[in-house]
Amino acid sequence: MDIDQLRKELELDEGVKKNDKGNHISYFCSQNVVTGGIGHMITEWDDEKYHEVGVEISDEQVKAWFNKDIETVLSDCELLYDDFDHLPDEAQLIIANMMFNLGRNRLGAFIGMKAGVDARDWNKAADEMIDSKWYEQVPNRAGRLVKRMRSLHGSI
Repeated sequence: MDIDQLRKELELDEGVKKNDKGNHISYFCSQNVVTGGIGHMITEWDDEKYHEVGVEISDEQVKAWFNKDIETVLSDCELLYDDFDHLPDEAQLIIANMMFNLGRNRLGAFIGMKAGVDARDWNKAADEMIDSKWYEQVPNRAGRLVKRMRSLHGSI
């Protein structure tokens, strides 16, 4: 999978907040959680200085958070999909994007989508993506991912 492509997609879908000097800053996400970099939820494990909104974040820190978050996402994708590495690259990107957004527990609840992916029935997987609260909560992102999932029809 092309991690640079995934990063570009997640920058678009998660959003990136910068100040007027062009530096990354911490912000409240749509769930009212302090976030920084590329959709990185600030947790108790992060340096306390990032727990405030509006704090500048170095490019190095953003990259470190992203790399760690992607490591977790890909590990979770492999746990949820035994053959994740053997899926078409586009399917891997779609699932990783959803995993980043939803986390393993919530994406794990997409049982019908998983069945569609496992059967390589991309239209079924897309239909199941539509039949979710997630689709209503993030309609632009979900719509793009559904369209991409449908475009896999005919591939193995």
